[in-house]
Amino acid sequence: MKRLLLMMLLPLSIFGQNTIGLPDIINYNKQVYAAGLQNWDITQDTNGIIYFANNEGLLSFDGKYWNLFPLPNKTIVRSVKIGNDNNIYVGGQDELGYFSPSKSGVLEYHSLNEFIRPIDKAFGDVWDIVCLNKEVFFRTFDKIFKFSNNIVTVFKAPTEWTFLENCNNQLYAHDFFVGLMKFDNNSWQPLEANNTLPKNDPITSLLPLQNDSILITTLKNGLFLATRLGIIKKNVQNEAIFKTQRIYSALKINNNCFALATTNGGVHIIDLDGNIIQKFTKTEGLQNNNALSIFLDKQLNLWLGLDNGIAVVAYNSAIKHINPLAKDESGYTTTIHNNYLYAGTSSGLYCVSLENTIDYSFSKGSFIPVSNANGQIWNLTVINNQLIAGLHEGAYSITNNYAQPIANNTGYWNFLPTSNIFPTPQVISGTYKGISLLNYTNNKFVSATDIKGFTESSRFVAIDRDNTIWVSHPYHGVYKLIPTANNSYEVKIFTAANGLPSTLNNHVFKVKDEVVVATEKGIYTYANGKNIFEPSSFYNKLLGNQSIRYLKEDNGGNIWFIHNKSLGVIDFSAKEPSVIYLPELNNKMLSGFELIYPVNNSNIFLGSEKGFFHLNYEKYKKNIPKLHVQIRSVRILNQKDSLLFGGYHTPVNEIQNQNSKLVPSINSKWKAIRFEFSSALFGYQTDLEFSHRLVGFNNAWSEWSGRTDKEFTNLSDGKYTLEVKVRNNLGNESEPTTFTFIILPPWYFSLVAKIIYFLLFLLFNYLLYRYLKNKFKIQQEKYIKKQKKLMYVLELERAKSESDLVTLRNENLEADINFKNSELASSAMHLVKKGELIAKLKAELTHLMKGVENTQINSEIKKLIKAVSEDDNMDKEWESFSKHFDKVHSDFSVELKEKHPTVTPNELKLCAYLRMNLSTKEIAQLMNISVRGVEISRYRLRKKLAISSETNLFDYLINLQQKK
Repeated sequence: MKRLLLMMLLPLSIFGQNTIGLPDIINYNKQVYAAGLQNWDITQDTNGIIYFANNEGLLSFDGKYWNLFPLPNKTIVRSVKIGNDNNIYVGGQDELGYFSPSKSGVLEYHSLNEFIRPIDKAFGDVWDIVCLNKEVFFRTFDKIFKFSNNIVTVFKAPTEWTFLENCNNQLYAHDFFVGLMKFDNNSWQPLEANNTLPKNDPITSLLPLQNDSILITTLKNGLFLATRLGIIKKNVQNEAIFKTQRIYSALKINNNCFALATTNGGVHIIDLDGNIIQKFTKTEGLQNNNALSIFLDKQLNLWLGLDNGIAVVAYNSAIKHINPLAKDESGYTTTIHNNYLYAGTSSGLYCVSLENTIDYSFSKGSFIPVSNANGQIWNLTVINNQLIAGLHEGAYSITNNYAQPIANNTGYWNFLPTSNIFPTPQVISGTYKGISLLNYTNNKFVSATDIKGFTESSRFVAIDRDNTIWVSHPYHGVYKLIPTANNSYEVKIFTAANGLPSTLNNHVFKVKDEVVVATEKGIYTYANGKNIFEPSSFYNKLLGNQSIRYLKEDNGGNIWFIHNKSLGVIDFSAKEPSVIYLPELNNKMLSGFELIYPVNNSNIFLGSEKGFFHLNYEKYKKNIPKLHVQIRSVRILNQKDSLLFGGYHTPVNEIQNQNSKLVPSINSKWKAIRFEFSSALFGYQTDLEFSHRLVGFNNAWSEWSGRTDKEFTNLSDGKYTLEVKVRNNLGNESEPTTFTFIILPPWYFSLVAKIIYFLLFLLFNYLLYRYLKNKFKIQQEKYIKKQKKLMYVLELERAKSESDLVTLRNENLEADINFKNSELASSAMHLVKKGELIAKLKAELTHLMKGVENTQINSEIKKLIKAVSEDDNMDKEWESFSKHFDKVHSDFSVELKEKHPTVTPNELKLCAYLRMNLSTKEIAQLMNISVRGVEISRYRLRKKLAISSETNLFDYLINLQQKK
C-alpha cells in the first residue's frame, strides 16, 4: 500500500521539483518605495535606472533611492517605455505623454493629449507602449494612437485591442475577433497565414525564436507557436499549469530559456519545450504569487511588478541558496558522494541526486532525509570511498540512504585519514572527549581505542608530515600530540606563553601541507627549532593581523578564510596572490560552526544559518558589470530643503555628464548642501564602496564607505566640484562622476555689493581726502596762526625786549639827560654863582676904588674891574648852554620855536629850565629874577602856549617831542 502511494505521489514530486540552488529574492513593499501597490510595467535606461508603471505614477529606482513622479491627473500609470528620442513615454487613464529632464535635472511630464482630437480623448487606460523607429504607439482597448512628428493618428479596434508589441522589428497587435495583426504601410493587416488563436483570450507576449518563429503566450490557453505557415498550439507537458496559473507576461532570457509571469503561480523559467527549469513563488521567497509584469535588466536580474509590491530575482547571480526541505535549519556540513549531495544540518542529514551540470545549483531535485541520521550532523567525510558522518550521537557510516552506527560512545567532530595511500588503514577522529581511532577492516570502519591522557574537545584537528596531531581548543590553547612507542602520545600545550597572541580563540588547520593556527592577530606557524609559534610573514603580508576564524584550501590552491563574519579568499590564479572578499555573504554564514566545502571553482558550498550557500566562484569573478556611479540628487538645506538637481544632466539614455555652461549658483543663505549618489548595480550593492572629494574645499579623497550621501555645511563662497567614484570588492574602481556648483557670496560680498563697496571706498577716500585736506588746511592754518602767534609773541617779546631796551636806553638817556641836565643845572648854577661873584667882585672893587684915592691903585683896580668885566659874557654863556641843551633834548628849543613861534628868548630859557625839571628857586637864580618873577613868567608862558590848568607844564614839555 505504501509503495502504491509512493508511486502515485512520485509524479507530483517530480512536478514540484525545483533547482536545489535558488538565487536571492529581494522584495520591496509599498512602505519601502512609497508608492502604490501594483506595478504594471517595467523598463530600464542605458544608465541602469529602473522605471515602473505604478498605481500612483512613474516610479524610478537606482539601486539606492526611489522616486515617484505622478501624472497631472494623479491616475494609474499602466505602461512605460523609453523611446528612441530618449523620452520616457507613459500611459495612464485618459492620459498619455512623456517624461524628460528639466533644466534642474528633474523628470518633468509633457502631455500629448493636446495632439489628440477632442472626440478621441476619452480612451481609458493605456495598456501597452511600443517605440519603433521614430514612432511611438499607445494601446487602449478601443484605440491605438501613433505619435510621430507631433501628429497623433488613431487606429480603432475591429472589436477590442488586447495586445501590442514589437517582435523581430515588426509591430504586432491582437484583436479579439480578427486575431494577430501586423502594421504595414500605416495600416493594420491580419496575418495571411493560419490564425488559430482562441477567441476572447488575449495574447500576453510575443517571444522571438530562431528562423523568424515566435513563441506566443496567452492568458488562458498557454503557449502557441507562430511560423511562416501560421499559428499552431504548442502542446507541452505543463499545459495544465500554464492554463490554471494564467500567463500575464513573459520574456526571453536567452535562446533556451523563457520566463513566464503568472497571476497566481509566481514565475516559471521554461525551456523551448515548455519544461519548467526553475520557479519562483511565495515558497521560494516572493511576497506574493501574482506577477503583473516582468523585466530582465542589463545584469540579467528578473524584476517582477507584483500585484502588491516589487521583487527582484538575482537570476544571474553566482551565489545561490540551498535550503533542504525549506526547513531553515543551520547548515553544518556537506559533501558529494556517488553523485549525491549530502547536507548535514542542525536536525538531520539530507541528500539529493545531482544532475550532470557544471553548476550543481541548477540540478533539479528534492532533498530527502537520510534514515537514522537525526540530530546535529557535525561532519561528513568520504574516506576509502565510504561516507562517514559525525553526529552528536556518534560516528555513522552512510550507505543506501541509511546511517549505520560505527561508534556511539560520544559526539564526533571530524575524521582525518592517517595515510595518503588508498585505502587508509586508520582514521583519527576528534570527539567531544578527545581523539578516537577508527580502523578500516573488511571494507568497513570499526571503532578502536581512544588516545589516552587527552580528553579535550577536539573540533579542530590537523596532522602534519611527522604524523604529529595538532588540536586546538578555543579556550584552552593549542595541543601537540607527539606519537611515541606503544601507540601512545606525548601531549604539549601552547598558549600565550609560547608565542601565540592569546590563549583564547586559536584554530588549527592544515593548509598547503603546513599546520597553521588562525588567531585573533592573524595566521601563526610553528617554529620547530624554537618550539614556539610565530606570525607568518606570508599570510600577514596578505591578511595583516586581523582575526581569522576558519581556513580551507581548495583544489586550485586558493585559500578560503573567514574573518569575523565575512568571507574572503586568497586567490592564486594570477601571477601574484590577491585577496578577494565576498560581501554578499557577510553575516549570512553560520558563526561558530563555519563551513567551506570547495568542490571546484564552479561549486563551493558554504554553511549558513538557514541551510547552505552555493558559490560559482568562476562565474563570480567573470560576472562583474562595469562600474559606474551617478549623482542622483543635490539638495540645499537651511530650515527647509530645496531640490537643486534631480539626477539628470541630459536625456535619460545619454551619458549623464554635467554641461559646463549649466553650473548652478547657490545663495549663501543656504547653510548646507547634500548630495545623494548611487551605482545602479542591482544585486551587487553590498559589494560597493564609495569615495568622494570636494575640489575647492578638500582635495583629498575620503575613506571608502558604503554611504551613498554626503553633506557639506557652511561652505564659503567660491566654485566647487564634487567628485564621486565607486569600487567593488575586487578592487575595481569607476571613473569619477562630477558635479560643479558655485556658492555665491553673501549680498554684502556680491559683485554689486563690491561695486558699491568700491564706490563707497572711493567716496570714503575722497571724503577722507577732503577731510584730511581740510584738516591739513585747518592744521596748516592753525600752524600758521600758531606760527603767527609765535611770531607775534616773538615779535612782542622782541618788541618788549626792544621796548625794554628802549626803556632801558630811555632810562639811560633819561639818566644821561638828567645827568646832563644836572650838569647843565650845575653849569647854570655855576654861571649864576659866577655872575653873582663877578657882580659882587665888581661892586666890591668899585666900592674899594671909591675909597682909595691912590691913583695907581685905582688904576690897578680899574684894570681888575675891566678884567672881571671881560669874563662877564652871559649871552655867550647862554648860547653855549642852549646848544648843549638842544643836543641833550633833541633840538627842544627848535621844536618849541617851530610850534610856538611867538615864544621870547627869556621864555625859551624858562621852558628849557622847566624841561630840566629845575625848581622855581633854581630858575630864579639862573634868570636872575625873583621867585615871584618866575611864577609870573610861568603863568604867562602857560597862557601863551595855550595850556589848560589841568595840564602839567612839565608834562606838556616832555610830551612835546613824543607827539611829533
